[in-house]
Amino acid sequence: MRHFLKNIKLHYNIKDYRFSLVILVTILSVIGVFMVRSARPDLMDRQIMGVVLGLAAMVVISLIDYKWVLGLYWPLYGLNLVMLIAVPIFGTEANGAKRWLNLGFTQFQPSDLTKILMILFFARFLMDRKEKINSPKTLLQAFALILPSLILIYEQPNLSTTICIAALFCALIFLGGLTYRYILPAIAIIVPTVVILLAIAVQPNQPFLEDYQQKRILAWLDPEEYADDGAYQQLNSVMAIGSGQLSGKGYNNDETTSVKNGNFVSEPQTDFIFAIIGEELGFVGCCVVIFLLLLIVIDCILIGLKAKDTGGRIICGGVASLIGIQSFINIGVATMVLPNTGLSLPFVSYGLTSLVCFFMGIGFVLNVGLQPNKYQ
Repeated sequence: MRHFLKNIKLHYNIKDYRFSLVILVTILSVIGVFMVRSARPDLMDRQIMGVVLGLAAMVVISLIDYKWVLGLYWPLYGLNLVMLIAVPIFGTEANGAKRWLNLGFTQFQPSDLTKILMILFFARFLMDRKEKINSPKTLLQAFALILPSLILIYEQPNLSTTICIAALFCALIFLGGLTYRYILPAIAIIVPTVVILLAIAVQPNQPFLEDYQQKRILAWLDPEEYADDGAYQQLNSVMAIGSGQLSGKGYNNDETTSVKNGNFVSEPQTDFIFAIIGEELGFVGCCVVIFLLLLIVIDCILIGLKAKDTGGRIICGGVASLIGIQSFINIGVATMVLPNTGLSLPFVSYGLTSLVCFFMGIGFVLNVGLQPNKYQ
């Protein structure tokens, strides 16, 4: 340990450590612990354990040279595929989905780690091809490399994470230097394609979605028709957030009409944690959480702007994009802006794998921030 600390002292200037980012994620995680306690008191201890493990992982990773990690990008890619392939073979099934591997002491969800590993992989992949990023060959190679992960996660089934990783992949390609010569035509194709797919998805006997996935889209498009079924949870979530008004009903209140006490939404500690925040802490609490998430994203971007190379910039931008995308989806579901999906709110929702993986992402961002003034 003494030798390890000595090397750190020789290589890094502590003044370059982004303590503001550490403070932001810690504050948000503490809020998450209290909100998980309110939603499911029996899970608070595990959430605290997740925060402690996450902070430890973040600190350790922040002191490891990210360029050394990027040198292992192909083994990391292989590790990701091995874990995803192991899920349908050895995975644990719950609620009709097989997404977890049982490690004995906890359940591990490989798709959460996929997000971080793909950021690292494409940071190196695109850095090595920064002069060729706009060539059709490079773009096709990148798409071919992300496709196996998307297919394996979709088959779990886990459509929400598939969409999140697909959006993250687009952000990484953009960060790698994709020109608007490709972006604008892509948008012109994607937007009408999504509209067409939605039109097909609501038709009987459509071939793309599971029945429950189709019902969620139908409930989102026509919530009144599905008020007692598919739209039940989201409508209750919206009402809960609205009922909190400005300052909320009070933390951990015992009102029988609350979403958690009345069991009006399932998994209030994960997918609908924002409804608990809105009801108990009100508009003020919602704004605080959103503002903290925004500051974390901005801090990651600012660190990326000072990165020494393209790989560092993509890591920071990728982690910022992941936090932004997943936050938007989670809050969008809770407020019924988006169809019901199962994604956690970064640093707030319950889930050891998700929590630790987000801290790992922040650890890599912190290391990028330490590099510019690193001692030789």
